[in-house]
Amino acid sequence: MKLRYKHQRFQENAARCVVDAFIGQPKSDGLSNFMVDPGKGDPDGIKFDMEGFGNQEIVLAQEDITENIRAVQMQQGIRPIEHLEQLQGVGTALTIEMETGTGKTYTYIKTMFELNKQYGWTKFVIVVPSIAIREGVYKSFLSMEEHFALEYGKRMQYFIYNSKQLAKIDSFASDPGIHVMIINTQAFNTSMNEDKNKEGRGGDNAARIIFSRRDEFRSRRPIDILSATRPIMIIDEPQSVLGSNKANATRKGLALFRPLFTLLYSATHRQGDIYNMVYRLDAIDAYNKHLVKKIEVKGISQKGSTATNGYLYLEEIVLSKGNPQARIGFDIKTANGTKQTTKLVSEGCNLYEQSGELAEYKDGYIIERIDGMDGSIHLLNGIQLSEGEAIGKVNEDLLRRIQIKETIRSHIERERQLFQKHIKVLSLFFIDHVSSYKLYGDEVETDSMGNSDARGKFAKMFEEEYHNVVRELMPSLTDGAYSRYLSDPRNAAEQVHQGYFSKDKKGRMIDPKLERGTTDSNDESAFDLIMKDKERLLSFEEPVRFIFSHSALKEGWDNPNVFQICTLKDSDNTTKKRQEVGRGMRLCVNDKGERQDADVLGEEHVFDTNVLTVIASESYENFATSLQHEIAEACADRPVKVTVHLFEDKQATLSDGSLITISRYKASDIYDALVMQQYIKHGELTDKYYDDK
Repeated sequence: MKLRYKHQRFQENAARCVVDAFIGQPKSDGLSNFMVDPGKGDPDGIKFDMEGFGNQEIVLAQEDITENIRAVQMQQGIRPIEHLEQLQGVGTALTIEMETGTGKTYTYIKTMFELNKQYGWTKFVIVVPSIAIREGVYKSFLSMEEHFALEYGKRMQYFIYNSKQLAKIDSFASDPGIHVMIINTQAFNTSMNEDKNKEGRGGDNAARIIFSRRDEFRSRRPIDILSATRPIMIIDEPQSVLGSNKANATRKGLALFRPLFTLLYSATHRQGDIYNMVYRLDAIDAYNKHLVKKIEVKGISQKGSTATNGYLYLEEIVLSKGNPQARIGFDIKTANGTKQTTKLVSEGCNLYEQSGELAEYKDGYIIERIDGMDGSIHLLNGIQLSEGEAIGKVNEDLLRRIQIKETIRSHIERERQLFQKHIKVLSLFFIDHVSSYKLYGDEVETDSMGNSDARGKFAKMFEEEYHNVVRELMPSLTDGAYSRYLSDPRNAAEQVHQGYFSKDKKGRMIDPKLERGTTDSNDESAFDLIMKDKERLLSFEEPVRFIFSHSALKEGWDNPNVFQICTLKDSDNTTKKRQEVGRGMRLCVNDKGERQDADVLGEEHVFDTNVLTVIASESYENFATSLQHEIAEACADRPVKVTVHLFEDKQATLSDGSLITISRYKASDIYDALVMQQYIKHGELTDKYYDDK
């Protein structure tokens, strides 16, 4: 299958806002405007000329660009700038904010085509912070190539910068067509002083090659050829690329590209690095416009002592025509000791009897009441549990097992709903160590029969719980086609999960190599299969539906059909909730690659299909509160009360179609009118406002 792309108004608007910042700039005639440094020529000493095609310089005065940007900002409801803001050392920059999952890469590719169409600019450099994002961007160029070729009647030439393939830079500079170079910061963010000392030595540090004279590049510096084209620079995730230190090596390296101007694209810009914002689609906008999935959280947390109580986990309250029931997990006695089981029970259930008379359940472990209103059970001994809470001997492995089981259950419930719509459901597990999923060498276990088992503990847990959940849910499934799909041997527990990790030269999965002082991996082998398998994973012919990957690899990888995300690691303050959920925020596609959005489903039904479930190793309240706090921080400049200043300097369309800019006095009139209509009280919107709207 191939992913299908279509025109979306908000992406077109984002591109238009960038183009309109340069209204008045004449279109380039496409003639060559510089001579590329030919270097030393070939070994026989033959000299040759190389004609270069670069971007035409901006002829607009800064005051004109400032006025253009102010006009765009007023149309977009963004506070207008007072003067043109500069990215230190790099030059003019425009900021575009787009929430994760809304097609940021598509948008800036479209923007490049529009800039070429309007002004004739042809040279672009995309800078990304990691190999993961670099590979994702390159994959997007591949999959969108036909779509944009049909729209614009031309194609872009694009390549990933490789210090061993410098000849591609000559093509970039010497061809008049649209050319794009994708480069990650590790390829150039070395110390400038070290670069000068290493010039001509042919040092083995790849990050220095772009700044040094290379024998294989006819004694030229690659950066000189690139900078002569005056490329338009696009920085993907500038908060990671630029870093907080405004004097760091990366920023110095960016300046040496001599960009014509720079475009900054991210969902989470750093507050001190926002310049001339021309477009904003934040988390609240994306949700309100039904452009991303709705998020639900299944929190799993421990309550009370770890040892003094019997193990009891409330999985869910089941509401049916009769009285509510509870699906609970607890220990039972077997011939080989105790094991965990799950049962659907009613009020009056005696766990002492159900467990085979385990002593730990003797003291009042009788379900006195099942409350369907607040999702809780009350025991005779006073213990109360809400959905997702567990008490008793809950060690970390048991907590992870519960998370895995809840993920599988959520997956099958979602899959059952979407199967007839031909939508493949994927679940994503993040773990910290490969050994938790796959064992090698001396770690491989051997049983008494001599059979080896290379599964890590999470792989074992998964297969055991997959068997259990399927067996438990199968009787309740009414869709014969889905039941047959689920029971097909090709979809057995051993076939439906796969690990995506870095690999060594022998093809063995390994923990990724992390950049010093970060949790980011730049190990290319970790991404090859993930990126190339993106479409294959969406096909029902591919049995893999559950993906295990390293927590450090989460940035830069996503798939539109991830519906469950489970992090099998301890939560910490360095992991942002928005980063965790971001891998599954895209609206899903069916098996024909068609995006399931408001155009297909209807606006009122988008969230019936597009729901991302996060299975968190903490309470629902903690996870949800933290996530909402992060979103509130990101949208900090959004008004929380209606004031006169809310309307000031905004543009409005009158009934005759003309535009006006609202003055301070007119803003006061609007505010007073809203109060008189009883739409505002104490700065808050009233029910009357919402009803009338």
